[in-house]
Amino acid sequence: MKLTSLVKFGSFAASAIFATSAMAQQLSGAGASFPAPIYQRWASDFKKISSIEVNYQSVGSGAGVKQFTLGTVDFGASDAAMSDEEMAKVTQGVVLIPATAGSIVVAYNLPDVKDLKLTREALAGIFLGNVTKWNDPMIAKANEGVKLPDLPISVAKRSDGSGTTFVFSKHLAAISPEFKDEIGEDKSTDAWPVGVGGKGNEGVTALVKQTPGAVGYVEYGFAHHNSLSMASVQNKSGNFVKPTPESGAATLAHLELPANLRIWPEDPTGADDYPITTFTWLMLYKKYPDAAKLKALKGFVTYGLTDGQKVSTELGYIPLPASVVEKALAALSTVQ
Repeated sequence: MKLTSLVKFGSFAASAIFATSAMAQQLSGAGASFPAPIYQRWASDFKKISSIEVNYQSVGSGAGVKQFTLGTVDFGASDAAMSDEEMAKVTQGVVLIPATAGSIVVAYNLPDVKDLKLTREALAGIFLGNVTKWNDPMIAKANEGVKLPDLPISVAKRSDGSGTTFVFSKHLAAISPEFKDEIGEDKSTDAWPVGVGGKGNEGVTALVKQTPGAVGYVEYGFAHHNSLSMASVQNKSGNFVKPTPESGAATLAHLELPANLRIWPEDPTGADDYPITTFTWLMLYKKYPDAAKLKALKGFVTYGLTDGQKVSTELGYIPLPASVVEKALAALSTVQ
C-alpha cells in the first residue's frame, strides 16, 4: 500500500498491519509529558481495535531518553527528539518519528487579568528574574488600560529533564541575547536564576493553578483543560498572538522537515504564527528481534499517525500536516 493511501485510509492501514498475523499483546513506552494525554488516548483507542495494551508512562523527555537508551522500554518519547550523540549510544539504532505537535503556552494566575500581553523583552525578563512584579513597566507598556496588580511574580518551572523546557528555552535564547549567554537552551532548569520546580507538565500546571501571581510554561492542552489563563505572546513580526490550535497550525504550515526529521521553529517569522510551537517525537529502535512486538508497534504508530490525528484538536494538539505524516510513515517503514 502506498504512503498516500496509508494517510487517507488510516484505520484500514492499521488494521492491515495487525490483522494478518499474531502480535505481541503488550507494549511499553516512556518519556515526554507534553504528548502524554494524546499518546494515552491513542493507546486506549488502539486497544479497542487490536486488543493490544500500550503502557505509556509520563516521566519527562530526559527520563524517556534514558530508559530508551537502556532498552527498558519498547519506545521512548521526547520533545527534544535525540541528538546525534545520544543516538550513537543506542546499540539497536534509532528511528525518530514526529508523532504530534502542540504549542507551549505561558500560563498565569491573575484572576482579574483576562488578556495579558507579553512582549519579547518582558517574557525573557520574567524567566531571567529581571522582571519581578506584575505591574513592572516592561509588562505594563503592552497592557494599556489593564489594572496589573502590585504582586510578586512567582515563576513555575520544570524540576525534571524536560523537552518542554528545551523548546521553551530555545525560544527564549532566540529572542534574548542575555538569556542565550547566561542560561542557554537545555532540558534542565538548574541554571535558571528563578523558579519553583514541578515535575512534568502536570506539576507546573498544578503550581500555576494553586499559586496567585504564578506564571509557568506548559503544553496548551494542560492549560486549556485546567482553565488556566494564557498570555498572548509577541512574535517576530511584532504581533501579539494568542495560543490556539489555529495559530499553532499557522506556525507549522510553512515548515519543511529536513531529512533527519528534526526541526524546531524557535522564532517563526509569519505574521500569524504563535511563536512557541513544536513537534514531539517517538523514538523507535531500528531493529526489533521480536517479530510479534515489531508488528504490534508498527500497528500502534501507524494508528497514531493516521486515525489518531483526528483527536488532536479535541485534546489540545495540532494535527500533523499531510506532508509530515507521509515522511513519518516513510521513516516507520525502515523499522525492522
